[in-house]
Amino acid sequence: MPTNRKVLLVIVFAQFCCTSLWFAGNAVNHELLMAYDLLPSALVHLTAAVQFGFITGTLVFALLSFADRFSPSKVFLVSALLAGVSNLGLLYNTNTLFSLMGFRFVTGFFLAGIYPVGMKIAADYFQQGLGKSLGFLVGALVLGTALPHLLKDLTATISWSSVIWSTTLLSFLGGSLMALLIPDGPFRKKGSKLKLQQLGGLFKHKDFRMAAFGYFGHMWELYTFWAFVPVMLFTYYQKIETTPTHTSLLAFAIIATGGLACVCSGYAAQKFGTKKIAGLTLALSGVCCLVSPLLFATANEILFIGFLFFWGAVVVADSPLFSTLVAHNADAKTKGTALTLVNCLGYSLTIVSIQLIAYLSMRIPTEFLFMILGIGPAFGVLALVRKRSNTK
Repeated sequence: MPTNRKVLLVIVFAQFCCTSLWFAGNAVNHELLMAYDLLPSALVHLTAAVQFGFITGTLVFALLSFADRFSPSKVFLVSALLAGVSNLGLLYNTNTLFSLMGFRFVTGFFLAGIYPVGMKIAADYFQQGLGKSLGFLVGALVLGTALPHLLKDLTATISWSSVIWSTTLLSFLGGSLMALLIPDGPFRKKGSKLKLQQLGGLFKHKDFRMAAFGYFGHMWELYTFWAFVPVMLFTYYQKIETTPTHTSLLAFAIIATGGLACVCSGYAAQKFGTKKIAGLTLALSGVCCLVSPLLFATANEILFIGFLFFWGAVVVADSPLFSTLVAHNADAKTKGTALTLVNCLGYSLTIVSIQLIAYLSMRIPTEFLFMILGIGPAFGVLALVRKRSNTK
């Protein structure tokens, strides 16, 4: 049995490699528009396709209890390989908007066997200090999500297809390492096929419901913020009449800041309590939503960029903490299914949020759009405040 330190290192690296597929299409969005003669509105549809694929995948994985019935590492490997192959579909020179959405949907579907299953593997190895471990794990997700923006900046002088190839090869690598180096964890309990009535039963547990509702409020904001970071930068530079340089690199840095924040929140939760730190960071990100119009109005570029870095940190710092609360308040035999189901419902909200912001962007000034994201943190904080428990 490998040491816990080795296990965590492998899981984190594998998660980083495989989740680079998530925003691979977003990083090369303008190139996709030009290569396949698409309208600008296609960008929102392609982003939503990944999210819808992930939602569908998590629902299927939850109903069939893949992560509880079969070796999670093997589920991770198969998902990584199939998601990577689907990612390569973006390179077919006869693509249409429909086929591109199909490939992004399939990629999202198999990401359901990567992100929540990675958390399940971590939960099978770490009972004590799970929040800290998931902090590293979600931090890897954040870095993986941001990576395509960095790759785009580094490969600005060569074909955009290099971003797609790079993320696919990373996915193959991450899946292979997980399967080869990480056996089933000592705290894993093999589950049986899930009965539908068990799904509803999960939410009868008050502490589980509190954790899930907090997570849902967090998800309303998170992916929409990530998807619109380039839009925020473009809008601001347009307002101050400045031609931006290396915006992809800046978008990478803003999103990637959240990776370090996840690690820090995991350590902070060990000292001050998981629920308390989750509520604090969720409240701070909600404040960012509400004050965002004021920052768009400033002529101080450093202040605006600094604000986005702070927002990029607090918007995701609570993610591993809510996952920890969900894992701790789920039955051991259905822990993988519980994590997957909560992910499914949370990511469903991201589609609504992204589409709503895209719809309103044509009707109200961009600088006022992101106040709407504050609805999620407000709901999540209310759920935490209304249910005071001893969960740590």
